[in-house]
Amino acid sequence: MSDHPHDGSEDLPLDSPTRVFLGHRELLFSIVYNLLGSVADTEDVLQETWLSWARRSRPPMAGEIDNPRAYLVRIAVNQALSRQQDISRRRETYIGTWLPEPLINAATGSAPAGDTADAAERGESVSMAMLVVLETLTPLERAVFVLHEVFGYTHPEIADILARTPSAVRQLGHRAREHVHARRPRYRTDPHVQQQVTERFVAAVLGGDLGALLRILAPDVTMWTDGGGKARAAGPRPVHGRDKVARVIAAFASHPRDGLHVRYRHVNGDPSALVFAGDSPYAVLVIDLIPQDEQVCGIYAVTNPDKLSRVS
Repeated sequence: MSDHPHDGSEDLPLDSPTRVFLGHRELLFSIVYNLLGSVADTEDVLQETWLSWARRSRPPMAGEIDNPRAYLVRIAVNQALSRQQDISRRRETYIGTWLPEPLINAATGSAPAGDTADAAERGESVSMAMLVVLETLTPLERAVFVLHEVFGYTHPEIADILARTPSAVRQLGHRAREHVHARRPRYRTDPHVQQQVTERFVAAVLGGDLGALLRILAPDVTMWTDGGGKARAAGPRPVHGRDKVARVIAAFASHPRDGLHVRYRHVNGDPSALVFAGDSPYAVLVIDLIPQDEQVCGIYAVTNPDKLSRVS
């Protein structure tokens, strides 16, 4: 049996451990990615989950697991939590602002079947803006919030996954919801509006139209840029305020890179812009809008080439 199963489950027996795992892989990827914000770490967690599942599926333990889905989710979530300390250490030495790795909606592109980005997009999509807010939670608060608010698990089910009491889980969930909702109101921007404003924003940026840009930006707009020390970024910290953000963008527009072109795709479920230099990905731009408005309150620009390797 392979240590890293690939899809092809239609050729496997219905009760094959590999087929069972692959049947839940999209769910596992979506949950773990929403906990970690990194595809590489998510794949590592899924590999460990698969190894644990493969061991438990062999005699004499085979058949002891009544609910494979619950078992796999529990193992994956706890593997993700166990990696948090290492991930936090890496974030401390990360150069500049850290943003989650963008996931491109493969349904409108050319990613191969079974690709991890495709898998995540067919699961639950959490916006880039929400993922940034989730970074401010503790690992346990984030796990409870994601499992309950995004995937619909009940508090007793989450308690079983995390080996906590339902009362403790409810308290974690309450703190997480208050924290998240204070920073991000519960609303969903009309995707057609977001698409239109994204196109206007990109046209203003690439065209150097400062007036159009100022009309699009909200007064308290914030811009996050993640170059990882390997690509151009606005600075080591987020930039706040319309005038400062406009100056940063104007500086970029005054020294344009040759051969830039844009493809519009969905990133983490939201209409967004993929900027290419020739055939190579140059940046992913995601904007966030004020509720019931067409002004941009958040700009997320990922230019770190390590996070663009799956962009096409």
